[in-house]
Amino acid sequence: MNRRHIRYTVLMTALLLMMPAAMKAQGEHFVFTTAWKAQAQFAGYYVAYERGFYRKEGLDVEIQHPTLTSSALTRLKSQECDAAMFSLMSAMDFISQGFPLVNIFQDSMNSSNMLISRWDTDPLKMKGKKVAIFNPDPNYLTYIMDHREGMHYEWIPFTSGINLFLSGAVDATMVVSYSEYYQLIQAGFKMSDESVYRFSDHGYNIQEMGVYVKRDYYLKHRSACQKFAKASRQGWEWAAEHPKEALDIVMKYVRRYNSPTNRLLQRLMLEECLRLQINKDTGKREFRVRRDMVEKASRMMTECGLIARPVTYNEIMGL
Repeated sequence: MNRRHIRYTVLMTALLLMMPAAMKAQGEHFVFTTAWKAQAQFAGYYVAYERGFYRKEGLDVEIQHPTLTSSALTRLKSQECDAAMFSLMSAMDFISQGFPLVNIFQDSMNSSNMLISRWDTDPLKMKGKKVAIFNPDPNYLTYIMDHREGMHYEWIPFTSGINLFLSGAVDATMVVSYSEYYQLIQAGFKMSDESVYRFSDHGYNIQEMGVYVKRDYYLKHRSACQKFAKASRQGWEWAAEHPKEALDIVMKYVRRYNSPTNRLLQRLMLEECLRLQINKDTGKREFRVRRDMVEKASRMMTECGLIARPVTYNEIMGL
């Protein structure tokens, strides 16, 4: 055996010995699908990835974004991802239909839903008027309010943007406080206090986005779920302490995925998402599902016929 052959053999042996350690360093693969396109709504997860918080927990996290033709729910059902983001009410609907989910991390403590009047009028004085509502995701809280207040709105679906509202084609529009609301302000639309209805101020404060896995996955991979939750919380806490640096990370993802937005809107979105994370009762950022909100949401959804049966806190949490 010549020297070149010996050196090659030694090198290959060393690489083979190193492979298990390298594979171990990568950690357990964990695929996570956000609720929408790349934006500051997911800043904490981007930060957790870019700052290495997931890697420190032994997770090799892959962050995906859904499309109009491949939703987060579709990806979770087809096992294209291990975890996906849904609102609390959406998760409760899926569970009631026989698709058991478990919440592993909650990044919202309050409702972001707002109803904006086109004509500087109280939205609750506009019975039977045309209201734009985001499609395809159902807005359970809006339907509940419409039913309870007897508004009988004519719902006009839209997929994105504010043009339908600005054109005057509808009398009011549903928006979320971290996105379309700021788009309206940036477009120069003037809103009085009377024309803005914040659901969280009128007895409809139900927390929204959280991360969910299928129950069978949770039972088999509980440790990975806990590690993901721990690192994600670190990501959001770091974002709250370093908003400028977190925004830089967000814009990296915005550019990578060609999201149609700008830095100002993303800064406002990040600020609002961080505000929505604070529990109004304690003034703290808690990252948990509130039992009282689950019970309230289940009661309202059942009363309005949006779910066939009540869904419990224990079901949501996999207890």
